Amino acid sequence: MTDVFDKAKRSAVMAQVKSTGTTPERTLRKLLTELGVRYRLHRKDLPGTPDIVMPGRRLAIFVNGCFWHGHDCPRGSRVPKANRDYWLAKVERNRARDLRNLRALEEAGWRAETVWECETRDTPALIGRLSSLVGDKG
Repeated sequence: MTDVFDKAKRSAVMAQVKSTGTTPERTLRKLLTELGVRYRLHRKDLPGTPDIVMPGRRLAIFVNGCFWHGHDCPRGSRVPKANRDYWLAKVERNRARDLRNLRALEEAGWRAETVWECETRDTPALIGRLSSLVGDKG
């Protein structure tokens, strides 16, 4: 199956995909603020540049899109019909990079957590998870 867009249009569409300030990330930030938690955003000095960092708790949180990082939910397990091999390889590279970053953070003495895009849709469950994460300092 060929792409429905030409190369220039596809490039423009893909350029609109954000990596920071996404809706799931903003949702998580809002909940953390409501819980009274202080945090920093996108610390470039840490492996993987975590989306949310709580230095006092040595906690780093990645907010991952299900499709882009290969989550096992329905959205994450979906594979485009066009250019299938490319997308399978790309998601696999993302997963390998994520694992390397999580391990590097843990080796440096940080707790690293991943919040998936689909998890941000269940607010009560997410609040419970965040409460247990920030209530436990180590």
